[in-house]
Amino acid sequence: MTNPHELPFGAQLRPEGGTLFRFWAPNAAQVHLDIEGAAPRPMQKREGGWHQLLAPEARAGTRYRYVLPDGLAVPDPASRFNPDDVHGPSQVVDPRAYTWRDGHWRGRPWYEAVVYELHIGVFTPEGSFSAAMRRLHDLARLGITAIELMPVADFPGHRSWGYDGVLPFAPDASYGTPDELKAFVDEAHALGLMVLLDVVYNHFGPEGNYLHGYCPQFFNPAHPTPWGAAINFDGEHSGPVRDFFRHNALYWVEEYHFDGLRLDAVHAIHDDSPQHIACEIGEALRNGPGRTREVHLVLENERNEAHRLARDDQGTWACATAQWNDDLHHAAHVLLTGETDAYYSDFAANPIELFARALAEGFAYQGQASAYRGGAPHGERSAQLPTTAFVSFVQNHDQIGNRAMGERLSALCSAERLDAVYACLLLSPHVPMLFCGEEFAASTPFLFFCDFGPELAQAVSNGRRAEFARFAAFRNDSARERIPDPNATTTFQASKLRWEECDLPPHSRRLALIAQLLALRKQHLQPRLAGLQRGGSHRCDGGLIRIEWFLGDGSPWHLVANLGDAAVTHGPAPAGETIFTHKVAPAETGLLLEPGGVQVTRVDGHG
Repeated sequence: MTNPHELPFGAQLRPEGGTLFRFWAPNAAQVHLDIEGAAPRPMQKREGGWHQLLAPEARAGTRYRYVLPDGLAVPDPASRFNPDDVHGPSQVVDPRAYTWRDGHWRGRPWYEAVVYELHIGVFTPEGSFSAAMRRLHDLARLGITAIELMPVADFPGHRSWGYDGVLPFAPDASYGTPDELKAFVDEAHALGLMVLLDVVYNHFGPEGNYLHGYCPQFFNPAHPTPWGAAINFDGEHSGPVRDFFRHNALYWVEEYHFDGLRLDAVHAIHDDSPQHIACEIGEALRNGPGRTREVHLVLENERNEAHRLARDDQGTWACATAQWNDDLHHAAHVLLTGETDAYYSDFAANPIELFARALAEGFAYQGQASAYRGGAPHGERSAQLPTTAFVSFVQNHDQIGNRAMGERLSALCSAERLDAVYACLLLSPHVPMLFCGEEFAASTPFLFFCDFGPELAQAVSNGRRAEFARFAAFRNDSARERIPDPNATTTFQASKLRWEECDLPPHSRRLALIAQLLALRKQHLQPRLAGLQRGGSHRCDGGLIRIEWFLGDGSPWHLVANLGDAAVTHGPAPAGETIFTHKVAPAETGLLLEPGGVQVTRVDGHG
């Protein structure tokens, strides 16, 4: 089965032979097509700033560039593959060449999602699509049902988190070929795993983006950003720009069979149009490939805009399936580590209460004043949403990698308290997410790494160290010198997972706990999540939290956890089936919960 996405730009193989090249360069009076091994030839200037040429001799594997009036040769912004990195020629790709094996696959409903965020470069020693594919069975056996790949769009150099990509249609060659990425998705589907792709539509990376030189209309100076003028989603000439990203979303889902996308930093997308580009993309996915299979759109949006997650009476989402839940992470991080810097300051006063509210209702901040934001109200009411509208986690790439030394949470807090938080997360009706190695408490850090050219590399290294000068631990020069250089190969290598740790304590103990919790989730919770309507209710008494949700089948699901430092007694346990209990014992008046104690019960009766 092949499902190529027809792009209205870039290099498109023609059924009759040859390749049609289309390039948007409104500011260029003349553009030449430079095919390797042939003399550059002029392209035809068309209405709206388009340049077009049919090259009969161009076929799959042909390398090409566009030559601007000043002689600069640039890659195709819609390149399907750039084998020699972002400054090199693009390559014509036959999207029908790969033979798919997943003709039976129709995706999975979102309530079944247990997400694993994965960075291709550090997941295996080889750092490739093919090597990652060979480990997928480990994740499926653990109980993971959805892989979320960090961005793979072509970035400068050989190592990157992926958020500095500049060729949004081209899988980075350091990871492998387009067909190798397709094989990864194909194998995941054979194992019953969904695959989501993280895409970046709020900015281009600082190296290798040639658009400013020939197509300034791609940007809107009315919206300044830390990366310069914002991408033009709402100004004059924004039509082709919106088309570019809408087609990109459809391209990954249709041509690569991804089961959905995660939209990075929606809060950093400037769009005052009647329909925000994120919602336009959601509509295109739902009404396109979503008509015949399960397709999902997940947002990262620090504004806590619950309206983008709204459902209709049938439970169908209008804009997005779910959103990353930073609030739950922040509350968990503060209660586990005691750190209250920066945005953690909003969770300093009562992290346990806010953690409980996030578990019950989605967002912790639903319109109340945020001290971190100068007292401005933050967020929107979310209790009316099903908790499956929230992808919740206690670690992710940002929250680990934005630390100076890239420490994982397991290196910052007690294992017993963290175990309790994992039980709360994985046995809640949220969609849980684990980050690359978290399942076995990987000892390796996840550091910030990149591979820029010399001048930019030095600026990034200096800036990285300067940004930590405000932290007490890094106020002197010698302390900041210990911060790993993002451009050093050793920084990247230090972040690679050591899979042999899975068989060694304490890593094997954490892996066994995660496997146990996910098995319980699959057996007892997942079958009852279909039709989930709204959030739950919560109560706190010091370190004790009590949360109740009504699941999709109407059954109450009850969680009690002691996140404090002293043992506490809880009233009589609710009648029903005990799903999980840890550090809980009978007491005269009910249950005695030691610090870190958790009990989860499916309560008899229906709501």
